[in-house]
Amino acid sequence: MSGNKGTYPRWAWALTGSGHFFTESIALIKQLGAVDLFVSKAADEVLRMYKQDLPPDTRIFKETTASSAPVGRFYEVLYHTLVVSPASSNTVAKCVFGISDTLVTNCFAQAGKCRVHAIVFACDTAPEMITMAPKGLYPVYPRRIDLENTAKLKEFDDTTVVESIRELEDAIAARARLVAEKGAAVDG
Repeated sequence: MSGNKGTYPRWAWALTGSGHFFTESIALIKQLGAVDLFVSKAADEVLRMYKQDLPPDTRIFKETTASSAPVGRFYEVLYHTLVVSPASSNTVAKCVFGISDTLVTNCFAQAGKCRVHAIVFACDTAPEMITMAPKGLYPVYPRRIDLENTAKLKEFDDTTVVESIRELEDAIAARARLVAEKGAAVDG
C-alpha cells in the first residue's frame, strides 16, 4: 500500500492483467485523482510491462493475501463506485458465476454486497477486435463464451458494463455527476 490517506468516499478501481486499453485506463485514473487502486497479480506485471506511473494520491492495494484482505474496505463505506477496467475475459467469467478468488473478483463481489455501483469495461465485446499489445496493435477474436459472459454481466443489478473507452468515460462522468448531486443534497 502506498500514497496518502486522502478523502473518502472515493473511487475504487480494480485492474486486471488485460492489456486491452490498459494505458487508457491508467490515463482515466490520473484524471480522477482520488483513487484506491486494487491491483491483481497479473495487473502488477502489466503495469511494469507498460511502464505506467500513477498519481501520487493513489492508494495501491496489491494482491498479497489469499483472503484478499483489502476488500474489507468496502464495508467501511469508503467507496461510492468501483471501476473494473480493463476487465479480462477471465475476470468477467468469474464475476458472472460468482467466483471471487482474486483481489479483483473479490472487489466486485464485495461492491455488490455493499451496494457500491460497479462500472466494468469488459475487454471481449465483439467477434473481432484490435487491441494494443506491448509491441503494438494486434487483432484478437474473442470466443463465443467470452461474448456470452459479457452479455450476462450486463444483467447484474447496480452494474454498468461498457464496451469502449468512450462509453467508460461517459459512465464515469455520469457517475461523478450523480455522486456530486448526492453529496450536495447531503451537504445542503
